[in-house]
Amino acid sequence: MTHSTWSSHNSYSRQRVLLVRQPVSGVVGLIKPLRGSLLVVNFKTYLEATGKRAVDLAKSAEKAARESGVSVIVAPQFTDIKPVSESVDITVFSQHLDPVKPGAYTGRILAEAIKSAGAEGSLLNHSERRIGTAEINSCIERCEQADLYSLVCADTAQASAEIARAKPDMIAVEPPDLIGTGVSVSKARPELITGSLQRIRSVNSTVKVLCGAGITTSEDVSKAIQLGTEGVLVASSVVKSKNPESILSDMANAIANAK
Repeated sequence: MTHSTWSSHNSYSRQRVLLVRQPVSGVVGLIKPLRGSLLVVNFKTYLEATGKRAVDLAKSAEKAARESGVSVIVAPQFTDIKPVSESVDITVFSQHLDPVKPGAYTGRILAEAIKSAGAEGSLLNHSERRIGTAEINSCIERCEQADLYSLVCADTAQASAEIARAKPDMIAVEPPDLIGTGVSVSKARPELITGSLQRIRSVNSTVKVLCGAGITTSEDVSKAIQLGTEGVLVASSVVKSKNPESILSDMANAIANAK
């Protein structure tokens, strides 16, 4: 399975030129870093993105990626990582992982386990799964050790800068009070995005910066890119949509046209 690569002008902290994954089937897949601006879709625990529906939604995301040329990442529930990753040729993330190494940690989510299931990275510190600063740093380290991408959510400009110092691959600026409201952060609080970008770049010049919370339309996506972000993190606007394939296509094309 071959994935896209970051563009040469968007190098980042660990320059993963070529990663190798051993899927459950035993066939070795070659994984390359992602290119350009990103569309990240968090499936959360919605029934519309559970089981077979998770696979169907991932296929719609794959179609949008193929037709637009934009890198699309999907983050299904843990139990759906394997069937989703085996069904599509786009990057799959987990929704969380724990900062533990292999051992006696019953009930924890091991980085190596999600990698074995087919994930290539993990979402961390989402407002619905908030973790502390020390745990964020440890999770980023575990991702690096397991050759997984790290996408860390931050709710303020200060938090964004603090997280940037830990050198994750990506940061998503996402004020919790706008999540699921349909009120886009890129329109309602553009100063949060620009301020966060300034703070982040003062300590880390290479991390990819995305934004999330209330991103509902292609116009919201375009505005986010215009403000200087390198992609968006979305969830209910896609997952709960009556026509997710259409909105995924619109959002991916908005990113492609904004480049």
